Amino acid sequence: MLITSAKAAKMLRQLNDELRTLQVREGKTKTFVAALQEDIESVRPKYNFKEMRDAQAEVERKIRKLKHALNIFNTTTVVPEFDMTIDEMLVFLPQLNKQCSLLSGMRDAMPKVRVSSGYSGNSAILDYQYTNYDIEEANKRYIELSDMLAKAQTALDLINSTVEFEIDI
Repeated sequence: MLITSAKAAKMLRQLNDELRTLQVREGKTKTFVAALQEDIESVRPKYNFKEMRDAQAEVERKIRKLKHALNIFNTTTVVPEFDMTIDEMLVFLPQLNKQCSLLSGMRDAMPKVRVSSGYSGNSAILDYQYTNYDIEEANKRYIELSDMLAKAQTALDLINSTVEFEIDI
């Protein structure tokens, strides 16, 4: 079957949800409580150990196959505009985000800011904090990286929603 990685992600969520449901159902039916005076068979929930194990194993197998195919796709598919595989892009994007966050604070700084000395009392000494970089340069770099981040996310989204790969589950 041919699918996109966006479709694979949806399938993976569905499979994980299906597995969680099976596990919850098993938790509720593998044991039960009955009073001594009750007919145990009348309160026994339907549970088949082998069927439950087999059902969970089948869903887990599908999850493994899907994740493996997605990993191969991510490590072999190159995002042309960036000359990186999707796998590399998934590392690059958080790095860009972190740099943008840092530069956002740096571009918002003031060249000179009065800071409290931390002493109580009437001190005549005033302390100032000075930026040790060019704020405009930080702003320009922020804009460059922010644009690059948007382009990278768009390029990755395009591949994830249009490029198909083969999966046999």
